[in-house]
Order: sequence, then structure tokens, then C-alpha cells
Amino acid sequence: MTFTVLTAEFMHESNTFSRLPTALEMFRADTLLMGDDAVAVRGNANTELAGFLDVGRARGWSVIHAVSAHATPGGRVTRAAYDHIAGAILTAARDNRDRLDGIALGLHGSMVPDFTDDGEGWLLARLREIVGPALPVAVTLDLHAMVSKDMVRDAQILVSYRTYPHVDMREIGAKAAELLHRTMAGEIAPRTIRAHAPMLDEVNGGRTDIPETQALYDRAAEAETGGVLAVSVNAGFTGADVDCVGPTVLAVHDTNDPAAEPQAREVARELAARMWDGRTSARNVFLSVDEAVAQALSWRGDRPLVIADYADNPGAGAYGDATALLDGLLDAGVTGAVVAPMVDAQAAATLHRQQEGETVTLDLGGRNDPDFGGGPLRLTGRVLRLSDGGYTGDGPIQGGLPHSFGRTAVLEVGGVRVLVVSEPMQMVDLQQLRAFGIEPATARVLVLKSMQHFRAAFQPIAGQVIVCDAGGLATPQASRRPYVRAPRPLWPLDRDFDFTASADA
Repeated sequence: MTFTVLTAEFMHESNTFSRLPTALEMFRADTLLMGDDAVAVRGNANTELAGFLDVGRARGWSVIHAVSAHATPGGRVTRAAYDHIAGAILTAARDNRDRLDGIALGLHGSMVPDFTDDGEGWLLARLREIVGPALPVAVTLDLHAMVSKDMVRDAQILVSYRTYPHVDMREIGAKAAELLHRTMAGEIAPRTIRAHAPMLDEVNGGRTDIPETQALYDRAAEAETGGVLAVSVNAGFTGADVDCVGPTVLAVHDTNDPAAEPQAREVARELAARMWDGRTSARNVFLSVDEAVAQALSWRGDRPLVIADYADNPGAGAYGDATALLDGLLDAGVTGAVVAPMVDAQAAATLHRQQEGETVTLDLGGRNDPDFGGGPLRLTGRVLRLSDGGYTGDGPIQGGLPHSFGRTAVLEVGGVRVLVVSEPMQMVDLQQLRAFGIEPATARVLVLKSMQHFRAAFQPIAGQVIVCDAGGLATPQASRRPYVRAPRPLWPLDRDFDFTASADA
């Protein structure tokens, strides 16, 4: 039997503390592709859509793809941008309602538009109004999803990534699609159990390169037996001040199997309790700027010292323009260093008025909020490279996908090369440097604005990796962000309270 399935991807991780709203042009700068155009670009890459299509081809689906949309994390998504993209999905559902057998959506789980705390829950509710309560809906989520009760109510199947750095998008898309197919065929009747822990996030942010957190995902996989169809551990996202903030566990079970629901409920409760019990066991050691610079100054390894500028990660909605770490490197006279990226469209425009090889004096960085990571630096340097910012990734995360930093320049100041870009993006792929004339493997020091995703491509070339909190908006010092809407008590903002894990339907 041939099934007709509506697919779409709509992903954004929204930092509600950012002063910069995420408008439609931010999606256009990253990914905003309709229908067949999206399939042509993303249909054979490491994407959720590719996973949907893998199963669809094998199972003989007729696929209607509405849209693929993704923007680099930033402030709340504007109503106009949200309505434009969600509208494409809702219109496709409305136009094809009478022939749809199922829906597969690649969502993030931490999207916050400017009119609701729960962008995914709002979309799923609108879809239900169109297609009714019974049509099977499968959703993939980022490992850093904040999963609301509304999302669980309106999607029978929710399956999240199991890797951080995220390298399993296609695999998870296929997993969700296979469960959707079995549902459409009448083999299973899934529902999802949810357990929530009152924490900003899992203590290690869901890092799957350390044994403590990997053990949670191993237990989730082990529990997928019989009528327990999928178990997901969502680490949550600290940059959103919303009422559904925090880590969750999702357990999809087959309601046809009477033993499955209590099993799903128990594993969800168990894993939420384990996250809570591990709340004081953080693995990252956050160095100060002075400590990180001292290590850079003394580094003598034959491979690069990689410094993660954790707090200024554009991938968590930070501005990417914090200057404290760059300032420290320059003051100390560190040489052979690369800093990437410095997100400053104004400075990039200034540099593009020069010629390669020319010397220029300009203000760089620190334009959005000097309280988080420092203000602009007045610098004089030499323009090494000018570019339109385009590149195609070849690493585990972005391999085969085209991206653009917008107008981009490489500025050399003293012994430091700075990748100055117009569009925010964290460092996840070696081509983000190689495309602009910088060979990362030969740098002495690499300062990368990223929390964890950089490890997928850069850790294999690193002599050592250290992590610095230079005070950007994504600082691990959560008390510096004014949480108002998040329910309290909430760890680590509050510490003197008890919690007993439970699971709800």
C-alpha cells in the first residue's frame, strides 16, 4: 500500500535574552528552501529530511515536502517569519488533507516566537485543527529540545538526536519515519510519555563524548524493547526563559501492548531522576580569559591548542562578537593564533572597502551588548582575504551542505588572524577556515566560538582542547541572565529544594 506523507523541516533554537530578533532574512541567510528545491539540496545529506526520504523510498511513499527552514540560534522568531514558514506547512496540510496518511516534521524543540513560549507546540496544535486528532504525526527533535506537554499531546511520535556534537540527524529522521510507517500500516498505535526535571539543563548539556552522559543514552537505547519503541533524553536549553524550560525524557510506546505503557513510564522516570541526581557533576572546567591566554602563550605542542569560547557561541544564540578573549590574546602578544568567527557585519563592510594586503584601522566586535564579553576594540591590521563567505562543509555535521557567512574577511592583527563575518554561525567544520585561506591544522592556537559542536571536526586535529568562559551571553553563569518566566524552583538558580521524578502521558 502506498502512503502519502507530508514532510517539513522548521528549526530554530531561540535565546530569549538576545536583543536581536530572528527575522525571515536570518532563515534566508541559512536555509529557507521550498518543496523540490529543499529536496535537491538536503535530500541526500545529514539531515532529518534525508532520513524521511530514505524510508519513504524504501516503503514506496508519495512525499509532499513543504519547506526546509533553519536559522542560526538567536533572539525570538518574529511573528512574520514564523507565519511565513509555519504557513507553508499549514497550507500544504490544508491543501492535501484528504489524501494524507501521515506527517513527518523535523523540528528543534526550543523555538520561541515572539507571540508564544512554545513554537513547536503552537504549530502542532494548528496542524491538529486541520487534520484532526487521529492522523499520525512523527516529529524529530534536537537533543537540546524543551518538550512541552502540548507537543506530546499533539504528536504521537517524538524522537530526538542521541549525539552531541549532533551527527545523527539522518539516522534519527529515518527512525521517526520508520515508526510513522508502522503506524500508518496499523502495526502499532504509538503515544509518548514525558518526564521533566526542574533544571535549566542536564548538567553536561547532553555531551555524548563523556561517559556520565553517554550512559543516559545507552540506557535509553537498552530500554527500546517490545512495545517501548523509542526513548529520548533531551538536555534542554539554558538560553530560553519560558515555562517549559528544562530537560525531559520521552518514551514512545505502543498502546496496543498493555505492558508497554508502565515500562515507558518507568524508564522515563528513571532517566529524569538520573539527570537530577547528577546535577552537581559537571565535567567542563571553565577557564578565565587570563588562564586561557596563559596556556595559549606557553603552548608548545605540535598540533593546535583549541580554545572553545564557550560563552560567545552563536550556536546558543550568543552574539558571536565578544572581544574579551581576543583582547587578552593581543595584550599578551600571543602569535600563530586564529579567532573565528567574529560576527560583525559593520566591520566586514569596512574591510570590504579595502583591498587585500592593505592596512586598515577599525572598531571590531562588541557592538550588541558590551556587558556580555566586552565592547569594541580599536585595532589596526592587514586584510589577508576578502570573500562572499560561501563554503560547503565536508565534516560530520555540515558535510555536503552549502552555507555562507555573508561578506567575510580575514584580518591579521599582530600574531592573530581573525575571521570577520556578517552572518552568525558557530564553528563546526574545517571548511569554515579552509575556504578563506586558513589551514586550521597548522595554526598554533585556534579560538573557536562554539560550546561542543566544534569537537566533531576540530578535536581530531587538536593537540589539546580547553574551554573558556569569556563572559558572552551563553555564559555558564546562569545567574547573570534574568529569568522571569521560567518556573521556580529551578536548578541551579535555586538549590535548596527536593524533587521526585515522575512521568505524565
